[in-house]
Amino acid sequence: MSTYRNLVFGGLLSGVFICAALISFLWVPYDIEALNIAERMRTPTAAHPLGTDHFGRDILSMVMIGARTSIAVALVAVGIGMGLGVPLGLAAAANKGSILDELIGRGNDLVFAFPSLLIAILITATFGPSAVNAIIAIGIFNIPVFARLTRGSALSLWKREFIMAARVSGKNSLRISVEHILPNLANLLIVQGTIQFSLAILAEAALSYVGLGAQPPTPSWGRMLADSQTMISLAPHLALAPGLAIVFTVLGLNLLGDGLRDIFDPRLRRGRS
Repeated sequence: MSTYRNLVFGGLLSGVFICAALISFLWVPYDIEALNIAERMRTPTAAHPLGTDHFGRDILSMVMIGARTSIAVALVAVGIGMGLGVPLGLAAAANKGSILDELIGRGNDLVFAFPSLLIAILITATFGPSAVNAIIAIGIFNIPVFARLTRGSALSLWKREFIMAARVSGKNSLRISVEHILPNLANLLIVQGTIQFSLAILAEAALSYVGLGAQPPTPSWGRMLADSQTMISLAPHLALAPGLAIVFTVLGLNLLGDGLRDIFDPRLRRGRS
């Protein structure tokens, strides 16, 4: 029962912010580029449910558009990591012990030696801070995550009887990887993708907080936290809204991933019941 509770609760939490991001493409309560100094740093009211910032901008509108920014960056970054990491992991598993396997393994170790924040600093020092560079930095860090997961899981599948049967039928390693290995890894990759999605949102917020992510006037939850830190004693709601948005979105995605993992792996479900 707890499995489905995590799945439902996580899906609801994640769905709220995903819906807010989608709605922001069509409508937001106020124009975030319109400054209203007379309404600056207002506490939550009926007109501004989350209050206003130091420029008089509606925080609810900024949180909604910030959700769009964070989710878009995380989605593309995880897509890069999965799109490159999974083929590398499949290739390494299909050629276990070869030079290719060794190169992929050492490449993964090299990337893991540099955290995403440090990679972002290196990239932005060359090309300048932007959401695109944040996507590249987070995406690069996700590649070895999916590559290692795919390789480790694929190696166990290569010993199975149905793979041996496919070899006897004359299929080469590429066809076996695509037609037999990858479909059997789909559930695992979906769960890992959900977890990495939540971590990518945290990474995007951290990069924006230090000024390496989305640049003004594009709202970002991390940027909103950074802007509020000097006024947190006067207007704590400035930090509360984006902070809770990050917490609840990451919590929802983690619960969703936990629920999916239990559903896809019956052994875990029996262990928790």
